[in-house]
Amino acid sequence: MLGLKLPTDPRWVNIVEKNIEDILTDHAFCEQKATSTAISLIVSFPEYTDLVQEMVALVKEEISHFKMVHDIIIKRGWTLGRDRRDDYVVQLQKFFPKGGSRTTQLVHRLLYAALIEARSCERFRLLSEELQDKELADFYRKLMVSEANHYTMFLGFARQYGNKKEVDTKWQQLLEFEGKIMANLGKTETIHG
Repeated sequence: MLGLKLPTDPRWVNIVEKNIEDILTDHAFCEQKATSTAISLIVSFPEYTDLVQEMVALVKEEISHFKMVHDIIIKRGWTLGRDRRDDYVVQLQKFFPKGGSRTTQLVHRLLYAALIEARSCERFRLLSEELQDKELADFYRKLMVSEANHYTMFLGFARQYGNKKEVDTKWQQLLEFEGKIMANLGKTETIHG
């Protein structure tokens, strides 16, 4: 369903299990960044009323996910660590050239967001199936559904605002590029890397 070209190596869960505190901190900041992305889309493209409406709802949902992760961190007696650079996102955002029309910029941002959500969904599925910590496995199972909905929403908006055929071509090219990025990642206690 997600179209990802390279699945996550299941051994990544072993890294996660040895570094639960780190993965939870990284996950919390992923939710914060998703919130910020939605706000940025509202600020940058206010003329797209249906997009703005969906982004307002997404802001509420993503910040609630942040709180849920933060609550788990607190419940386990930890504190939220520092945010770290997300090498996956940094590399991914090099794919499309900068500039272009406002519509092109919007479509590119929507495609990036869709792919980040798709990869998160895939990772959450793996965590829900493989984590020994049943509380966290259940938590990730619930979040997996949200991430899948976000992925389809962003991709749908890209197809709505751009030329569908061009958007689908760019989507396939971005998926190929992301697969190459993932070949070198999956070895750290981060949601995407």
